[in-house]
Amino acid sequence: MANKRPEFQVYNSMTKQKEIFKPIVEGKVGMYICGVTSYDLSHIGHARAYVAFDVLYRYLKYLGYEVVYVRNFTDVDDKIIRRANEVGEDPKALSGRFCQEFLNDMADLQCLLPTHQPRVTDHMQQIKDMIAQIISNGCAYAVDGDVYFSVDNFPKYGLLSGRKLEDNRAGERVAVDDRKRNPADFALWKAAKPGEPLWDSPWGPGRPGWHIECSAMSAHYLTHAFDIHGGGMDLIFPHHENEIAQSCAACSKSKVNYWIHNGFVTANDEKMSKSLGNFFTIREVTKFYHPLALRHFLLGTHYRSPVNYSISQIEISSEAVFYIYQTLQDCEDAVSALKEESATNAKVRVSPAGQECISKLHNEFEKKQQKLQQLSTIKSLVDLRKQVREVLDVLGLLPSLSYAEVLQQLKDKALKRAGLTEAEILRAIEERMQARKNKEFSRSDQIRSDLAAKGIALMDVGKETVWRPCVPVQQEQTSTPAQQEKPGVPGEQQNPPPTEEPQSVIPADKQQLITS
Repeated sequence: MANKRPEFQVYNSMTKQKEIFKPIVEGKVGMYICGVTSYDLSHIGHARAYVAFDVLYRYLKYLGYEVVYVRNFTDVDDKIIRRANEVGEDPKALSGRFCQEFLNDMADLQCLLPTHQPRVTDHMQQIKDMIAQIISNGCAYAVDGDVYFSVDNFPKYGLLSGRKLEDNRAGERVAVDDRKRNPADFALWKAAKPGEPLWDSPWGPGRPGWHIECSAMSAHYLTHAFDIHGGGMDLIFPHHENEIAQSCAACSKSKVNYWIHNGFVTANDEKMSKSLGNFFTIREVTKFYHPLALRHFLLGTHYRSPVNYSISQIEISSEAVFYIYQTLQDCEDAVSALKEESATNAKVRVSPAGQECISKLHNEFEKKQQKLQQLSTIKSLVDLRKQVREVLDVLGLLPSLSYAEVLQQLKDKALKRAGLTEAEILRAIEERMQARKNKEFSRSDQIRSDLAAKGIALMDVGKETVWRPCVPVQQEQTSTPAQQEKPGVPGEQQNPPPTEEPQSVIPADKQQLITS
């Protein structure tokens, strides 16, 4: 008999409560997450959504579910057409380029590829078929080549958002039009305009409205009834509300069991979005911080709660992931050394950090596993390491590269933020060692403090001194102007960075938007 999967709860936006997750088909899960409109680089609000649902995807797979994960691309839209006209590029080429840029960003953040990544332009027939079915069922009407959904003919409209129809106004991307029977009616098909992409249809040439694409593609890949539909909270209305209306109007058996929505990323406690102009692209952040530090930052807040973007918090996450990977690297070194010692019956030199790792982890293991005292230190470390790796894997924080490679990448990012080279740090270490030999302890302390202010921590291990990234430590106001010349925390200190290269992940026109 197969082991029973552990139960877990999800918050269902439809019922407004937590529910035990039970898939429609035992052992299988269908999940549709609304994707990006591909007209620009993705910002960290997008990253927040797709990292959150990536963890859900990973967890379902970890529990042994067979998951079909669908995440779409909106590759034809008013915004794409507008941007293409602005830059003089073919809309399809522009959209395709930003689809690939999005995939590159997701790969950097270690988001697993979905099972399917459909594009609107590849599913025109499914979209037109669904529109025709909605018209046939009396819930849509055609006017001069446009097709509108009739909200008056769908009594359950507003079920997800809790809005009453009489209180609703035309939603985002829904133009007010005198030809509509109700101002809240929304477009399923838009008649062609000069210079815009178009497709033939029974109602004349044109292109689909925003909402119908997700209804058609989710039904195509997951059928009309599936388990999870997700996205940001800003999609609850009008997008997901309209999806429900369309899908149910096309098929009475249409049903999503769990509607899941993630919270916003905010800047100065205001939702981060392209339309507000207060967004920061993933690239702007990962230029100075490792993608896994950004992922850790995004996972540091409950997925339904807002997370306020701040450099200080990403600094903390950067230090945290460095500590995690350094500890795991020390564990690897310790296990290798102990195995070699056991095989040769000879003492093997273990670094002080590795020896400390052995001691701490073994003591912790023995505290929690009193009945397993007979286990060797090697097995204790291996078992504990396995548990840690499993957790990191579900969170998407287990690096695809070796720990040593990721640690070096984290150090390289820290050097870039500090505006230093490793050679300069090594010279500072030598100068500090000489100062200590000369009993110039105030000078020794000052060197260490100056580096700490720039996010570089010096660690004395035995007779050696090594460095690692850290959260920049603010110095006392008694420091000299020369010591204040370069900020330790990008974008957060009063003193400007050197002119040769900006030391902030924040573009000049956006710096006022960020608080620590």
